[in-house]
Amino acid sequence: MPAEHGTSEPRAAPASADAIACDLFCTVIDNFGDIGVCWRLARQLSSEYGWQMRLLVDDLHTFGRLCPTLDVTLARQRVEGIVVEHWHERTHAGEVLAVADIVIEAFACELPPPYVAAMARRHRPPVWLNLEYLSAEDWVAECHLKPSPHARYPLTKAFFFPGLGPGTGGVIKERMLDDARRAFEMSASAREAWWRQTTGAAAPEPAATVVSLFSYENPAVDGLLEQWRDAAEPIVVLAPEGRVSGALARFFGHSAFGAGAHAERGNLRAHSLAFRPQPEFDALLWASHLNFVRGEDSFVRAQWARRPFVWHIYPQADAAHLPKLDAALAHYARALPPAARAALARFWHAWNGAGTPDWADFWSHRHALEARAVTWADELFTIGDLAANLAQFAKSQLK
Repeated sequence: MPAEHGTSEPRAAPASADAIACDLFCTVIDNFGDIGVCWRLARQLSSEYGWQMRLLVDDLHTFGRLCPTLDVTLARQRVEGIVVEHWHERTHAGEVLAVADIVIEAFACELPPPYVAAMARRHRPPVWLNLEYLSAEDWVAECHLKPSPHARYPLTKAFFFPGLGPGTGGVIKERMLDDARRAFEMSASAREAWWRQTTGAAAPEPAATVVSLFSYENPAVDGLLEQWRDAAEPIVVLAPEGRVSGALARFFGHSAFGAGAHAERGNLRAHSLAFRPQPEFDALLWASHLNFVRGEDSFVRAQWARRPFVWHIYPQADAAHLPKLDAALAHYARALPPAARAALARFWHAWNGAGTPDWADFWSHRHALEARAVTWADELFTIGDLAANLAQFAKSQLK
């Protein structure tokens, strides 16, 4: 059936004459990063800016892991006030072809040709943004908001680059995130309830170091688990079920280490956590003293958690990811004392395949790392959050 002739109900009318309609296209390349970023952005633009959001995504099953209320069998539905459509194939332009005021193609996913043609026919062409992947490299500020005219139609696309430095689009942060974190930190009962619900056990003793472990498959994890086993202080690992579960199973001698599993060896205790809806991930970061995160979405959340973190960047061929890792380190570590800065760089590189992680060396700088996590979050906030910067630019182009 041609996209122009979908049979579902048309898009609901805007809540007011000033409401902005936005279509956000997302292809899920691997893991949860693409849809994770897009779903956060869609929710924030809807809830904080009143935009009428439609999210077109090609993989509802992956999306459903982050959003359990999603019905993966439906071609079109409304979730949390956002229209979600299954983007079936490259030429499929949605169950209802209605071009929005703002069009965002996430991570160069390429819009369906029928949709681009419809954009060109629109009385007032939409603001067209290509939301790029997050990078801390210096060239990002030079390319942010650069226009790219279409080769065939009278349309211009602007490149919107998230980043960690001035002159970039910043990163996603909801207005109430800090308030939610502070409320969690200040409530002993809330923290205890979280531990009981999440792990089935009480919160650990004050002397324990709590580590969240969310990473891709990583050969370095085996040696790190051994170091935690032999550590002088108790280590409690909270590991969301997924890529690292197999390594935990091998280490503890289990056939599997699925959600709800727990084990202990030496000074190491580990809990496997069930995969939770996206909004619940932040509490895991707040409950931990150190967070291992991966990709883009959890990397950003770890920075707002104001805790030390270790980033497992998405690996690329020929170690092309390492300069991106170093660029992030240059921003994050620049204010650390020299010894702590060097230890952090060594550990991040080792976790990303360049060396062997040395836990004692790294965590001996705990206090400096904790202080830097706080000042870095304050610095990052001065850039402005991604949704606010995107909304401001888009509205300026609509005038």
